[in-house]
Amino acid sequence: MTSWRSSWAVLGGIALASCAGGDSPPPEIVEAAGVPWFEEVASDRGLRFEHRSGHEGRHVFPEIMGGGAALFDMDGDGDLDAYLVQSGHLTDPGPEAGVNRLFENDGTGHFRDVTEGSGTGHAGYGMGVAAGDYDDDGDLDLYVTNYGPNVLLRNDGGGRFFDVTATAGVGHPGWGASAAFLDYDADGDLDLFVANYVNWSLANERDCYNTAWQLDYCLPTHYNAPATDVLYRNDGDGRFTDVTVAAGLEAAFGNGLGVVYADYDGDGATDIFVANDAMLNQLWMNRGDGTFAEESLVRGCALDEHGTTKAGMGVATEDFDDDGDPDLLVVNLETETDSFFLNDGGFFTDHTGEVGLGAASRSHTRFGTGLIDFDNDGLLDLYHANGRVTKTAEPLTADPYAEPDMLFRGLDDGRFEPVLPQGGTVESLIATSRAAAFGDVDGDGGVDVLVVNRDAPAYLLLNRVPDRGHWIRFRVLERNGRDALGAAVRVSTGDRTKNRGVRSAFSYCSASEPIAHFGLGDATRAEEVTVQWPDGVWEAFGGFDADAVQTLRRGAGTGR
Repeated sequence: MTSWRSSWAVLGGIALASCAGGDSPPPEIVEAAGVPWFEEVASDRGLRFEHRSGHEGRHVFPEIMGGGAALFDMDGDGDLDAYLVQSGHLTDPGPEAGVNRLFENDGTGHFRDVTEGSGTGHAGYGMGVAAGDYDDDGDLDLYVTNYGPNVLLRNDGGGRFFDVTATAGVGHPGWGASAAFLDYDADGDLDLFVANYVNWSLANERDCYNTAWQLDYCLPTHYNAPATDVLYRNDGDGRFTDVTVAAGLEAAFGNGLGVVYADYDGDGATDIFVANDAMLNQLWMNRGDGTFAEESLVRGCALDEHGTTKAGMGVATEDFDDDGDPDLLVVNLETETDSFFLNDGGFFTDHTGEVGLGAASRSHTRFGTGLIDFDNDGLLDLYHANGRVTKTAEPLTADPYAEPDMLFRGLDDGRFEPVLPQGGTVESLIATSRAAAFGDVDGDGGVDVLVVNRDAPAYLLLNRVPDRGHWIRFRVLERNGRDALGAAVRVSTGDRTKNRGVRSAFSYCSASEPIAHFGLGDATRAEEVTVQWPDGVWEAFGGFDADAVQTLRRGAGTGR
């Protein structure tokens, strides 16, 4: 492989879902000739988890939004373990509601449930999860978002986690969605950002109807109660301080679902992007003094090219066009296209149609997503975890919200095309998919996918792309061995240069492997490797052979 790329209506006070089945035909399931890219192996590999929403009759808003997933190395043995977030039951949170589950990887991509005795079997109404070593002890900790309050689980390194929420001061009582560990103030420890969704309660629930006059879930605009996101500064002693107001984040509200971070304007400071549902997206530009300015409108990523808000759900960021600055993808509701924002020096332009994601993306409701080079040809591919938020009149399964996931291949001309068979599996996997986490669970150099499905078993999709190209993966570490979340890696091979970020938080309510993955095509060596650290400092590391996981540690390079 040689290629590299240079409305809802209101009638008589009754809300009608414009995205329900009465407005558009159900998605066509195409079982076409093609080579599968993934094999679904969750049950066979011991990763047995079934999400529960608790839905029993009345359509209670949080039921349609969960749950979350993390791929992270809980025990420091070099392979990816899994944590899956359960929702349960809002009105009857008893033992039948279920708990979050922790699965240990045996090093070959087979898992066993180690929840019992681990301290991770939290039983709140779960939404999402973030992973990061907030206390710098060498172990990855977990922050679980809920329909309030959220929970911080400290990893002691011995397979045990402890609930330190109260001591740490991060138990926000609202409806948390995606969260991210990041070092926004460049002081060497991980801070915490939480995207909050809606100020909702059972007391303000209402009845909404779809276009078939069926009771269904409302949209967030029906509550008119957008939330403020929360920023916690790490004090370095196991505790955090809520700096939301001091940092300027109280200046804007939003129905926050997806969060991602990167240095979008090249000033050496980590900025934060939030995908908001049916409201302006937010781009918090880091001033470098502990404060942020919300600049999504002036920088071109608040709205689509037509000046329209969309149902921002999942989000991904990578340098798609290899020009040195990270671009943005926001995935949205059925009938709405994705929003693909190309970054030019800190200012964005919507290029969704030009990259082939106009009509191709709008037939489904997308949540989890990732820009990943699955076939290792040097071109970013795209995965969509799909599932409706209102019923279709012509369901594909017994679940009226279920849809097939989709997979797009990156092409040399800068466009995406759908992979057949649909979703990259032998038969289309049809469920109400939400979180999608990405990482190499079996250590073969191909990125795999973990998907949580509402009221259905999770998927574990092992990468089976035939004739994958060569690859190289970089663990990027601070001097103390912690993942350098927010760093960017640049790899040159011949006259071609690629950039990839180091982050765990992207997609939707998920934590993915924090590694810089490069497909190399036919190349067998990365000739020049440089890192931009989260504080903006550049460091060169020379060259590395392909088909291996390499380590880049701050201070161990060959120069700046």
